Amino acid sequence: MDDAARTVNGQARVGSSTDSARRADPPGKGEKLADWADGRLGIYSLAKANMRKVFPDHWSFMLGEVCLYSFLILILTGIYLTLFFEPSGAEVVYHGSYGPMNGIIMTKAYESTLHISFDVRGGLLIRQIHHWAALVFVAGMFVHMMRVFFTGAFRKPREINWLFGWTLLFLAILTGLTGYSLPDDLLSGTGVRFADGAILSIPIVGTYISMFLFGGEFPGHDIISRFFPIHVLLLPGIMLGLVVAHLILVFYHKHTQYPGPGHDQKSVVGMPFLPVYMAKAGGFFFLVFGVLAIMGGIATINPVWAFGPYRPDLVTTGAQPDWYLGFSEGLIRVMPGWEINAWGHTLELGVLIPFSVFPLFLLAIGVYPFIEAWITGDRREHHILDRPRNTPVRTALGVAWLSLYVVLLIGGGNDIVATHLHLAINSITWFVRISVFVVPVLAFVVTKRVCLGLQRRDRDKVLHGRETGLIKMLPHGEYIEVHEPLTQDRLFTLTQHEQDPPYEIGPLEDANGVRRKVTLGQRVRASLAKGMFGPDTHIPKPTEQEYREITSGDHH
Repeated sequence: MDDAARTVNGQARVGSSTDSARRADPPGKGEKLADWADGRLGIYSLAKANMRKVFPDHWSFMLGEVCLYSFLILILTGIYLTLFFEPSGAEVVYHGSYGPMNGIIMTKAYESTLHISFDVRGGLLIRQIHHWAALVFVAGMFVHMMRVFFTGAFRKPREINWLFGWTLLFLAILTGLTGYSLPDDLLSGTGVRFADGAILSIPIVGTYISMFLFGGEFPGHDIISRFFPIHVLLLPGIMLGLVVAHLILVFYHKHTQYPGPGHDQKSVVGMPFLPVYMAKAGGFFFLVFGVLAIMGGIATINPVWAFGPYRPDLVTTGAQPDWYLGFSEGLIRVMPGWEINAWGHTLELGVLIPFSVFPLFLLAIGVYPFIEAWITGDRREHHILDRPRNTPVRTALGVAWLSLYVVLLIGGGNDIVATHLHLAINSITWFVRISVFVVPVLAFVVTKRVCLGLQRRDRDKVLHGRETGLIKMLPHGEYIEVHEPLTQDRLFTLTQHEQDPPYEIGPLEDANGVRRKVTLGQRVRASLAKGMFGPDTHIPKPTEQEYREITSGDHH
């Protein structure tokens, strides 16, 4: 009887659990979809491994986010403008809502630009947001790459990511040039003519390239219809792929971080990607969008109706390219008008040399990480950033390049500078010609000395502490300033950097007196290593013995 009771009770217990399982709610549609996708794509395991990835927090890291968000805004506003823009060089007579232009012959591209500006609801706002976003995009990439350069974030394993960013910057300049030329107003047409002159300066093939690009003699009727697919499809498609690849490598290599306690080459101190970083990134996107919308609403940019349609026989007063192309125009404006005439052909050196130097400057930026890696011979991975003061030569090179850029930007706007400052344009031109050679050298020397001075100050802080401004009189009458010892966190930050000896050729003869062969590359590498990382490029950081000797006595 007891066994039967137990059996009945067991069946009752099993039945009650089955009934409760049947009463449980079935999985929702979203859960079913997630399970279906995870079973085929492995999304759950992928998300689990990456969504909690840690990202360090520093204001300078937002520069890359500004680039990304402005690029997304460019795509969104560009799609809207594409719906109303007509990329055609066919001529029409304008009869629209902008009265001053009625009856004037213009291309359909310029007519549709006026239509977007005056007749499409919100068209002018979207146009200006698009233009401002383009400027912010290029400026953000420029400053972001300078941050990467000065902090050494381009070192192994991020050389490929540096090339991706460099290619994005170069493509952004080309995309800006093509988009800037689409409205076919007098200002943009002048810029296209400038580009055509540079192309024509190429020996032998320059004329053929110009005829092919413009579909005949400049200005032709094909350039706008050819620029349009390049601007809205080809270049943005390549850039979108590079952006995705860039972000994938950032995830794969983990983010760099500034030196500090707990920061090393194997761990990252920061916030998780979800939910903290994503929440901040989403808010920052709308902040960037809002700022660009405000700029597009209150700050007029590229008022094509004030310039008029392009005519080959006219040039807009004070015609200037966007700032990121002023560098190239400055090279040509300050170059002497040298020519070589031989065998019935003319070689225009006044245009060809600057046109060739411009890409060389960009190429030097792209290959610098590989040059520095060859000089140092360092094959280690680097995830901790350098403080710019601890690499004086690299920092000085960057500042020298920036100073050259500013000088040539002044040269590109020499007419504007002359009219606003009431100076002779020849004086400004000669000032730029001289400054091209003098200013970068001065900037290099001054920057290097400033970096060494900051290193020396850091050394004094470590050994003697921070100056408090308090004066104390000792019993024997001597006055001293009270110094406050630095915290261990600050001491680590100021002394964590490495000061490895530079590459050297070594003895030219071995122990047996046999002279070994030294190649030219080894000699060049040793000279560059000594100049960039030799004893004259850093102040020796204090040793542990020096710190103990100074801090152990009463004289501290």
